[in-house]
Formats: sequence, structure tokens, C-alpha cells
Amino acid sequence: MHGDEPVYGDDPVHRDDELHQFETSLQVSPPTTNDRPLRASSSADEAVLDEIAQRVLWLSTSIIDRANRGRANPDGVKVGGHQSSSASMTAIMTALWFTTLRSIDRVSVKPHASPVLHAINYLLGDLAEEHLDTLRSLGGLQPYPSRTKDPDTVDFSTGSVGIGATAPVWAALAHRYASDQFPDTPRAGRFYSLLGDAEMDEGAVWEAIIDPEVRQLGEIVWIVDLNRQSLDRVIPDVQIARLQGMFAAAGWQVLTCPWGRRLEAVFASTGGQALKDRLVGMSNPEYQRLLRAHPSEVRDRLLSGLAEADAAALRSLLDEFDADALASLIRDLGGHDLGQLVDTFSRIDDARPTVIFAYTIKGKGLATEGHPGNHAAQLTEAQMRDLATASGMDLDDPWRAFAPDSAAGRLCRETAERLTREEFETHTVAEVPVELGFTPKSVISTQAASGRFLSDLKHVAPAVARRVVTISPDVATSTNLGGWINKTGVWSPAGREDWFSDDRERILKWHEDSSGQHIEMGIAEVNLVSLACELGSTGARWGQPLLPIATIYDPFINRALEPWTFALYAGGRSIMVGTPSGVTLAPEGGAHQSFNTPSVTLEIPRLTSWEPAFAQDLEWTLLEALRELADPDGDSAYFRLTTRPVVQELAAVPADPLLRERRREQVVAGGYRLSPHPASQDEVTLVGVGAIMTEVIDAAARLASLGVRAGIVCLSSPSKIFRSVQERGRVAASTRSAIADELFPAAHPAPLVTVLDGHPHTLAFLAGVRGDATCNLGVSDFGQASSVAQAYELHGIDAVAIANAALDLLGR
Repeated sequence: MHGDEPVYGDDPVHRDDELHQFETSLQVSPPTTNDRPLRASSSADEAVLDEIAQRVLWLSTSIIDRANRGRANPDGVKVGGHQSSSASMTAIMTALWFTTLRSIDRVSVKPHASPVLHAINYLLGDLAEEHLDTLRSLGGLQPYPSRTKDPDTVDFSTGSVGIGATAPVWAALAHRYASDQFPDTPRAGRFYSLLGDAEMDEGAVWEAIIDPEVRQLGEIVWIVDLNRQSLDRVIPDVQIARLQGMFAAAGWQVLTCPWGRRLEAVFASTGGQALKDRLVGMSNPEYQRLLRAHPSEVRDRLLSGLAEADAAALRSLLDEFDADALASLIRDLGGHDLGQLVDTFSRIDDARPTVIFAYTIKGKGLATEGHPGNHAAQLTEAQMRDLATASGMDLDDPWRAFAPDSAAGRLCRETAERLTREEFETHTVAEVPVELGFTPKSVISTQAASGRFLSDLKHVAPAVARRVVTISPDVATSTNLGGWINKTGVWSPAGREDWFSDDRERILKWHEDSSGQHIEMGIAEVNLVSLACELGSTGARWGQPLLPIATIYDPFINRALEPWTFALYAGGRSIMVGTPSGVTLAPEGGAHQSFNTPSVTLEIPRLTSWEPAFAQDLEWTLLEALRELADPDGDSAYFRLTTRPVVQELAAVPADPLLRERRREQVVAGGYRLSPHPASQDEVTLVGVGAIMTEVIDAAARLASLGVRAGIVCLSSPSKIFRSVQERGRVAASTRSAIADELFPAAHPAPLVTVLDGHPHTLAFLAGVRGDATCNLGVSDFGQASSVAQAYELHGIDAVAIANAALDLLGR
């Protein structure tokens, strides 16, 4: 993530001496008018807008300055911030908020421009002054915009580069889906993404752009801060033409805001084409060096390397400007010209997605302007005082707002009123039943049972099923969603004709329209999890809660872990079903055989991982997961399922209603005993998870034939058991569960053999429940194609290996 800033030298707060000397040596003190953001025009309205932009620049820079120099830092750890990255977005965000944005629009702000967002929110009365001193402190303004943690209005959490940029795409799609299903969903406007050009390197960006549904979303607008710098360097390649072509090929409207109007006027004058050709043909590093050159050097640098004829044409034009004027002129980029930006925004075509490339200078208006090492550089006190003078502010009183009766104050008030959002009705999900009342097939896999579950849910609890939406990355049929799709249809914002509807041999009905409840995506798992979490946010955003269930091949959740966990952090919730899984998927070979997913998903905050062994366990746990999803404060869920058919009789579900309910409660708590005898009689306890329970039960029978009484524990959720162990030692109020102590009573210790079709360390924590000798079996090497029995034997998780491990623990 690009938020990891370099620390210059030994000083934890300020940049290195070389950078300091280089910046201060070029600084004009105080800055001249030409060094300040240029006014869009001489009109009163644009002059007011320019005044606000300068105040936003001051406030955003001061927010970072106070975090680093204005409060005690007993840790000595660099606080950091991004003054230069914020400065390059000041004009763009000022123009957008104060002229174009509506209350129904939503905006994702690039991570390093969060101080600009807070500065604007402060001017609009959405952020109290007391918060301006709290950037990067406990309970204060977050380093990057956070929808759930910042005290002011933040539409999208950003900070994971590329993911925040694409989130509005999936939010727009989620809103369209919610509106189609529930017509009383509040209306939405445009979904803006403000992103840096370095984010164009992220694969998530292009995976989103080429999704076939995205090109129909005319409400999507991306504004790219094209400052040509990343964290470490000036981007060496001039790639704007390539980027423009890639967006155009994906069906987007492409708008470019390259030059300010003063520079455009010079281009149109006699000899102006020579200057335009020189600037357009210049490499990024050469242009950046031009920005850092002393004004007296700019003319010679522009003429350097040109053929005499070209140099002569350009020289005659350059002779019209003195050194300061020329240095100011070459800085006149479109991304800092408020009038140009407003005009560009007015040309957005709402019939298709739009991308706007706004040319900017990183650090515009600051002493660090254009320096290749300015990413994490902080202004000195002297430089802050110069900026205060240029901004009409006082470093010792940095938070002064505009007078209410001033032109700027009136525009802030009018903007705040325009952006005030209407309250909406918050709907709730119907009560989720505790069970569906159907008897599973005698032999069935958990993957097949999940498909049956969705069909049964629609029959038993239609009001709940009405809010379920399934998503799949081109694996709907191979993850058993066919029955659900036949019942509900496929959702598409535009609808498509099914040319196979009259094919009698086709079992799956692939009818796409605006009423379907399944969304089919391409194979990009990043898109899948991002959309799932935005679908899970519709309740918070528009009062229409949805219950998204996404299916994915279990090994490929690793590919989507970063965007998924970031979306969970941002408040988006979903149920993810990973299937098939493990070396149980034996014939598919090592490329598709997962091993670390039980461990990884156990460790993610606000997520419960489930791996039920039997169909009835799956039903109970899925219903529990839906209840959690329906609760605004509930957790997300991950289900790890398999295609291995399992004899359901092995579950020994009690027939007595009281005992059946006790079993259900244990299953949703995380596990239960399958042994007919109590734990006090265990000589050894076998603990299993998922489809491997067949081998665990077989191993217990083999041990019994040898005179060893083995207890059997079936875990439906290792993460639930782990939480139970963690919680039992806490004195503070908590939602404690006694399930770990119930399954492993302290009064009756016994050696443990744990086994699962996954990495053995997943269950290694069970050794600490009561200090038992433990042997952990699982998959700790890459697999290969084989039969299931061969795979289990190869990895030492078959019944013989389990029985041998128990005998080893007993010393037999």
C-alpha cells in the first residue's frame, strides 16, 4: 500500500537536510502572486471559488502540520501525512464540491487527500473545529478516509490503493440492483472516484473497468489526479495516450483537462504552437525538473535540445515573458484552473461512464511543489508561516473560518444546504427461521446442500429470500447455484435475450432481466468480493438491506483477500462460500487444492468462518450467518464446503425435539460431541472439521476395536471455538460462549488428535484449552491429482493416520 511513507534520515518528523535545503533555496519568501493558485477568471464568482480553494489548501496543509509539529509525540514515531498529495487535489475537490456535487452523489476520495476532504467538511459545518487537531490520533481523523471511523461525512473508505477507486463502481451497481428489487429505494446520483494516476498501476482498476456490466453505468465518474508522481519517483513514462485509449476501448467517455486557460491562450497566439509542442513532447521527469528550476533557468531549459529552427520559433515567444511570468506560465495546468475544471464537469455524459484526466502538480502552492521526493515531506515552520501569509491566515490561529456574511462564507453556507442529504426510511430483514424443516438426502455433499438450502429458503421464508442476492465469478453452475437461478433468474441492469430459452436439452434457465436475484460476473475475484460487500452496504447507504451470498472456488479466496478484508474494514458485509475445497478436490490437482483458507479466514476480524461436515449443520449455520447479516452490528461469514458426498446418518442428529435443539445450539456455537459416551470416559479425543469427519469416525471405530475408547468432537466453526477460548479469561462484559469448556471439560483431560483438510496449525490452539498432549494432522504441502483416498493417505489425514496418531499419544 502506498501509505507506507519513507522516513528521511534520523528525524522521525521532518524530511532530510538535503531536501530541506533544496526546497528552501528555491522558495520565494513570501510567495509571489504567481506562485499561488491561479484564479479561473476575473469574475466575482470564480474569485470567491479561488479564495475557498486557497483556504482549503491552507487548512489541509495545517491539519497535517499540527499532527506532526503541534502536539506531543512521546513515542518518537513519525506521524506523517501527505501535504503534497493533498495540494494537488485542492482545486479539483473545491470545484467539485462547491459547484457540481449534489446531495444524492457519492464520492470516493483518494487516500492521501483525506485532509482536503476534512478541510472542506469543516468549511461546510460538517466537522467540528476540535477535530482538526486530531489527524492520526486515537479517536481522531483517520490517516485515510474511513466511512466507519471518521467523525465527518465519508462516503467510501479508501487507503488500499485501487480498491477505494473501484468501490463507487460496485456501489452504483448495488444501488441499481436494490432499486430494481425495491422501487422505494432512495434515488442516487453520480458515483465519483477521485484517484491518483499511480493507482492506474493497480490490477483492480482494470478488472473493474472491463467488467461487462460497468460500461452501462453512466453514473460513474472517475477524476484522475495526473500529477505524474508516485511515492518514490516521477513516473518515467508518458502514458496518457495509452490510458485514454484503454478507457475509450472499454466504452468510457474520456475527458482531459490538461492546460489552464492562460496557457491555452498562449498556445493560440502567434508562435504558441511551438511551446505546446515542446511541453507535450516533454518527458515527465524533464517537466518535473523544469518546475524545480529557478525562474532564471526555465527559458534555457525549454530551448535545450531543440533543433535551431524549432528553437528560433520558441525563442521569439519566450522573449515576451520575464523569468517569473514564464515560471508561472508553465505551471498553468488544467487541474488547478477552477474554471477549466467546472467546464469539464459540465461536459460529463451521463449515458456512459466517464473518466477525467486532470493535469496537476504534486505539492501545488507549497514549497515542495514538484519535487520528486515530496511524497511525505513536511513544510517547516518558516514555510508554514509563508503559506499563512499567502493565504491570509495565521499559523497560531489556523482554523479561522470565513465570516458568515462574506461572499465565501455565503457560498459555503449555500453549498452545505445543497449537499444536505434527505433522511430515508430504514427497512429491516424479516425474521430468519432457526431451521427450514426439510430432511437432507441420505448421501449429499455440503456444496450440493448449499444449493438446496437456497431453494428451500425461498419456499419456507420468502420474505428473507427476497433480500438474498447471489454473486458468482463465472462459477454459478459449478458451485450448485443452478436451482436458485432457475427459481429467481439472473439480474442485469440492461437485460439480455436468452437465445437458448427454447432449447429443450438445457436444464439451466439463464434469463437475464432487472428482476433476477443472481449476478453473474467475470472470473475476477476482486470484483466479486468488492461487489458483495457493496451489496452488503445498501442498508447503511439507502435503508434497503440485502443479504449477499457469493460463491467462489475456495483456493481463489486468497486472490481476493486484500480487497475483501479491506471491504470488511469499511463496513461492507457478506457471506462468502468457498467451494470446492482442500485436497478433497483430489482429481483437480494441486493448483486447485487449498490448504491455508481455514487458518486465514479464522484470523479476519468481524468474520466467522464455518466448515460444517453435514447438511443439517450447514442449514443451521447458514441461517445463523443470515441472522448475523440481517443485524446491522452482525458479522460476515465464510463457508468452506466440499463436493465430497457424505453419509448423513453419521451426523446422528437427535430425533427428540429438545435434544435436537441442543444440538443446533451447539452447532451454531462452534461444535458438538458425536461420541455416545461422555467426555469423562475419553482415553483420547479425536477432533475433526468438515468432510474429514468420515475418516475421524472411522478412526474412532478402529481404535475401539483395539480397546481404546476415543471421543469424537465435530467442529462446525474453529473460529467460534477460538473466540470461546479467548473470551473465557476476560472479566469485562462480553458475549462469552462456554462451548470450548463444554467440548473439552477441564475436569476430564485427554490427549487430542486434531484433523482437517487444511493446514494443521488451524486447530493447534486447542492444546491450550486445558494443556492436553496434542497431535495436529492436516495438509502442509502442495497436492497433486489423485483419488480422495490417495490424497488423504498422501497427506496423512486418513483413518489409519488418525488412529496411529492417537496410539502414539497414548504410548501404545
